[in-house]
Amino acid sequence: MRLPAPLCRLLVLCLLLAGAEAARAADWREALQQDVERLDRDTPGELGVYVKRLADGTTMSYGADKPWYLGSTAKLPIAVAVLQQAQAGSLRLTDELRLQDTDKVDGSGPLVWNKAGTAYSIDTLLTRMLGDSDNTAANMLVRAVGPERLERSATAAFGARATLTDFTQVRRDVYAELHPDARRLTNRQLVEIAAAPMGPRRVDAVRRALQLQPADLQRSDIAEAYARYYASGRNSVSLVAYGGLLERLVRGELLAPAGTARLFKALKFETRGDYRLEAGLPPQVRFIHKTGTQFERACHMGVIDPQDGGAQAIVLAVCAAGLDEHRVAGRLFEQVGTAISRALLPTGAATK
Repeated sequence: MRLPAPLCRLLVLCLLLAGAEAARAADWREALQQDVERLDRDTPGELGVYVKRLADGTTMSYGADKPWYLGSTAKLPIAVAVLQQAQAGSLRLTDELRLQDTDKVDGSGPLVWNKAGTAYSIDTLLTRMLGDSDNTAANMLVRAVGPERLERSATAAFGARATLTDFTQVRRDVYAELHPDARRLTNRQLVEIAAAPMGPRRVDAVRRALQLQPADLQRSDIAEAYARYYASGRNSVSLVAYGGLLERLVRGELLAPAGTARLFKALKFETRGDYRLEAGLPPQVRFIHKTGTQFERACHMGVIDPQDGGAQAIVLAVCAAGLDEHRVAGRLFEQVGTAISRALLPTGAATK
């Protein structure tokens, strides 16, 4: 049976449009892949990038299937677990937690220097943890939720097994690679040790805190201690898994609307900066995000245009390893942001 000529023309047009759309999808992935490969070649260490355009489900994945250490980007699943517990009625955002000496840990944020017994609402701690990346606030929230509930929540959000710890445990586990007795270091000792510059002086600070002789140490290289800790897989997931968490978040699958809105605000939906990926993105796009930084590790995770249930959202998960985690990582991530803009945001394509 021959089809009427108008119907034939319509079918041909539909096929042409479908082919053009498939070509455009392939074009952005190929272009971005080439840029990412070039950046990885030209930069020390390793680069991992995962990008997903939710409107059509197309993805670009480069080194994204292997586990990457999350650093402070682990604070987002902590926040999700807290808000889920609030949603379930197990706690309220107005509930207050009192700072304990065992919460205090070095790193980002000022709470470590505050007096034990100071009370903070859970809502304030969420803001401190995500806005200031305060490690002590994160420890307090992990204590409020409980390690087991955190692991269950994170595993469901990632769609993959995730072993997350508080930030005190990270320090103890790293220093335990120098000597196992480091697992008994007090929080105050950990803060004092962190005052020593990274390198031989940091190792010596651990040794003196443990009252050991140099020969007592299992190893004397802090870089090796961190490398062994990263290899353990704790506080690590693949970029594909982290991208899955971000997608579930913006689609409203993790939290009720009020919880999602609260998290968007804490993730800087209403403000824009020029740090890492942000520096390469057009200033007019909305962007929720969280960064993470630790010795020779850096990550930046986020979602471009997460509003409206993620209808036009673009999920980004980027990590790097084996490089200067500040200056070199910052410039690299800016270039990745520029490449993403060029491939997926033509109206705001950057020329940096």
